[in-house]
Amino acid sequence: MSWFLGLFVGFLFLTRKAKVPRKPVLKKGSQTNLKDPVGVYCRVRPLSFPDQECCVEVVNNTTVQLHTPEGYRLNRNGDYKETQYSFKRVFGTHTTQKELFDVVASPLVDDLIHGKNGLLFTYGVTGSGKTHTMTGSPGYGGLLPRCLNMIFNSIGSFQAKRYVFKSNDRNSMEIQCEVDALLERQKREAMPVPKTPSSKRQADPEFADMINVQEFCKAEDVDEDSVYGVFVSYIEIYNNYIYDLLEEVQFDPIKPKWNGCSTPMRNPESVLPQSKILREDKNHNMYVAGCTEVEVKSTEEAFEVFWRGQKKRRIANTHLNRESSRSHSVFSIKLVQAPLDADGDNVLQEKEQITLSQLSLVDLAGSERTNRTKAEGNRLREAGNINQSLMTLRTCMEVLRENQTYGTNKMVPYRDSKLTHLFKNYFDGEGKVRMIVCVNPKAEDYEESLQVMRFAEVTQEVEVARPVDKVICGLTPGRRYRNLPRGGPVGDEPLVTEMTLQSFPPLPPWRLLDINDEETLPKLIETLEKRHHLRQLMTEELNKQCMTFKALLKEFDNSLSNKENYTQEKLNEKEKLISGQKSEIERLEKKNKTLEYKIEILEKTTTIYEEDKRNLQQELESQNQKLQRQLSDKRRLEARLQGMVTETTMKWQKECDRRVAATQLEMQNKLWVKDEKLKQLKAIVTEPKPEKPERPSRERDREKIIQRSVSPSPVPGDVFKTRGGGQSVQFTDIETLKQESPTGSRKRRSSTVAPAQPDGTESEWTDVETRCSVAVEMRAGSQLGPGYQHHAQPKRKKP
Repeated sequence: MSWFLGLFVGFLFLTRKAKVPRKPVLKKGSQTNLKDPVGVYCRVRPLSFPDQECCVEVVNNTTVQLHTPEGYRLNRNGDYKETQYSFKRVFGTHTTQKELFDVVASPLVDDLIHGKNGLLFTYGVTGSGKTHTMTGSPGYGGLLPRCLNMIFNSIGSFQAKRYVFKSNDRNSMEIQCEVDALLERQKREAMPVPKTPSSKRQADPEFADMINVQEFCKAEDVDEDSVYGVFVSYIEIYNNYIYDLLEEVQFDPIKPKWNGCSTPMRNPESVLPQSKILREDKNHNMYVAGCTEVEVKSTEEAFEVFWRGQKKRRIANTHLNRESSRSHSVFSIKLVQAPLDADGDNVLQEKEQITLSQLSLVDLAGSERTNRTKAEGNRLREAGNINQSLMTLRTCMEVLRENQTYGTNKMVPYRDSKLTHLFKNYFDGEGKVRMIVCVNPKAEDYEESLQVMRFAEVTQEVEVARPVDKVICGLTPGRRYRNLPRGGPVGDEPLVTEMTLQSFPPLPPWRLLDINDEETLPKLIETLEKRHHLRQLMTEELNKQCMTFKALLKEFDNSLSNKENYTQEKLNEKEKLISGQKSEIERLEKKNKTLEYKIEILEKTTTIYEEDKRNLQQELESQNQKLQRQLSDKRRLEARLQGMVTETTMKWQKECDRRVAATQLEMQNKLWVKDEKLKQLKAIVTEPKPEKPERPSRERDREKIIQRSVSPSPVPGDVFKTRGGGQSVQFTDIETLKQESPTGSRKRRSSTVAPAQPDGTESEWTDVETRCSVAVEMRAGSQLGPGYQHHAQPKRKKP
């Protein structure tokens, strides 16, 4: 029954349908926010002569030490200055090319095969071994041929036919079907131009030793359900111009180009190629527009293309290097990967499923000093452009480090040089970046090596974002080996025909050695009859099994149709459900749009309200500030007025006190004056008579008594302040008291009889008038009465 099972399985394979590829999904573990520092390695070349002075010493596998050679005294005390620099890995003078490749370039090739980009460049002074490290020498293949060897060892059996992948001028790839690829191959073979080197042809003996790598190296976990294509390109950057080293310049004998001497150039080799320009593709990656990309199928073919361009590279003899590179060279390996279809027979014709990765191997020209190279003319110009481009590279690294260390956002000057502009995507996170610093340990290169070490120290601090993992196809894995030719061996099971033949009885020896042999033929006939009988039985069994199989097929067909009907019903139900959900989705979308419109209106209204709120708040704040200012002004004014009121009150209080005191004093003086006058008048009145007068008549005595009983009127006067702080009174009027005797013959005297005048005449009332007209002075608060005269002028009264 095993053959029946095999036939049934074959029927199932025949009736299966091609699976629709799933949507591309991202690989797990893709990290877009992680960064890795630029990997910087150091390689020290051996000295040219054993007796040369050395200034570089390898301390361990990660550290080198530079010490000042004799003649270079950096410190005033005469001590030698020693400086140590650390790298990711240091390779000494005895390091082989294989060791260097395994550590530095092999991970980049592995990433290339798995769809990631990489950049590897060598840096150092002229004559430090950069070209030897990258290209190699006979018998010592460099990094470039070893990378090619590893690539083709990994994808050799999975390569697509030539011209299935076709490059365009937009830094992308297109897929052609088998027919178009065949027509393209026939067209290229019929062209008279130089053909692409064949992968079956043996390598050129000139570089055969370089690519003859004994060690076998291969990448792990290569996708066997994809086909691959390898394209290479080779450019150089000379005097800050980009030239294609693989471009075939067509020489026109009818219209020859003219040289600088105004003469036509007849030699095709002397025609200079046109410089190329840099452009940016749809993914914002920089590429060289119009650059020649050659599809290669083997290591020999790829290196032959490289060698053809290497012969066009500008190399000159200088004072320091017999073959000094005068330009930066960039050899790019572009790997195209496309998945197979569901049957595993042809390439999937979907451009979105193409994975394009690139590895750029850069051999930088060496930095040099013109006072050592003795360069003149073109060599001097070349050296200036080389140093300028390397200085721009160093400036970009310093700005990147400053932006990452201090969080600044300075513009990185990529566009100042074609070299940095071409590879700016790598520093923005499009792939891994590795740098090999080549050092010549001789003492004459000490200063240049010191600058190289400082640049390497800066570069190590620059971090580059990890590239995002490429999407993978959603088809079932194992498609390539699943559809083997049917009827072939499947594992260790024997074929159905072999099993059938083994079931028949073996034939006896049928050779007749004797005419009288009567046993051989009967045995043979018997065996054949048995075989025939067994054949009939097997035929009947086969017919029965065929009928059974037909019944099974019919039953399977019925069940399949039932399942299809059931599936169709379910599909209709699902379609109805989907249509209902679509209508619901449309309704929700309309509702969502309405809500979005309302939200937009509300947002605008909210914005207006917020603006009004801000304006009102600002106005309220200004009013509050104004009220605060007015309140503070009011408080200041109140304080000021309070001070003025207090001051005025005190002033008027003092003035009132002064006036009351003055008034009191004035009244006291007036009272005192009145009292004094009264006393004087009393004294005058009561003054004794010297002689007894005649008795007046009664009527005259009555009148006198009536007159004397009248009180004297007050005498007016003024009160003035004195210099001693007191007050004085000056009378302004005089009251004269006269008294006549009843007979009128004699005048009344004030007191005792006055002495006689010298002239013998009597003075009438002079003593009383004099006494009454005298101003008396009294101190404030004194109880002594008048004592001094006051002769000051009277002041004018205030109104």
